[in-house]
Amino acid sequence: MTRDGQAASLLAMRAEGWAESPVASATPTDTTPTLLVRRGVLSPQLRNYRDILVAMPASAATGTRRYPVVYLQDGQNLFDDTTSYVEPWGLLDHLGRLAAAGHEAIVVGVPNSGRFRRYEYSPFRDIIHGGGGGDRYLAFLIETVKALVDRDFPTDPRPEATILGGSSLGALISTYGACRHPDIFGGALIQSPALWFADAAILGWLAERHRPARVHLDVGTDEGEEAVEDVRRLRDLWVAQGAVPDADLSYLEEEGAGHHEHAWARRFELALPFLLPGKERS
Repeated sequence: MTRDGQAASLLAMRAEGWAESPVASATPTDTTPTLLVRRGVLSPQLRNYRDILVAMPASAATGTRRYPVVYLQDGQNLFDDTTSYVEPWGLLDHLGRLAAAGHEAIVVGVPNSGRFRRYEYSPFRDIIHGGGGGDRYLAFLIETVKALVDRDFPTDPRPEATILGGSSLGALISTYGACRHPDIFGGALIQSPALWFADAAILGWLAERHRPARVHLDVGTDEGEEAVEDVRRLRDLWVAQGAVPDADLSYLEEEGAGHHEHAWARRFELALPFLLPGKERS
């Protein structure tokens, strides 16, 4: 990537309302993505606003190829320690290493809406914790965010090149979204899903739905016995529906890992090559 090519790419993005983010990689290399941000994107579906983050592969500055896209929830936790709930994933560094190994994708970080996170990230109403706005959130993700990203970036919009992902409650809505809209999301990154929400209503719902075409599912063994058992139930459900482990289902129980950003970032780097289209499964 040349400096002139990068500058031209960024200028084009700014012309569409995108700006380069000041967040930097801890260990920048020639394959480290450029992080762009669009401020205050309106959600007509939810009647609120949020910034949208896009990690653009370095190779996009000089090429004409189209890239698969990963839509990740809790986007404020992915890149920046000033916005992260605890500690950031440091995703630019992970993406740089993946790109160096030949695994490239556009990654879209969609921040949650703070106190309305539980409402947006669950399609089911929990009598204690609320929820129930998941379909409206998915409408925002598809009709507003995906439409914007497909318009402004060199995306491959095919379902097999469109991955929905998240952790905890973000994984709950990603599980639901990938099964609710298989014509849009062909892959799902499901990390430490909060399957307990609304008395585990998602598991009953999934029994009547088609499984995701391609999915990575994981959990840490230190997240608690109930969390691990719930994830095993989900794995077994999808296997019973025809998922083939290591072919279209990647499953990982990480020994000693807790419910934490660093664990999800570490496993993201392992999972992405499996989820990208056109890659051999190991």
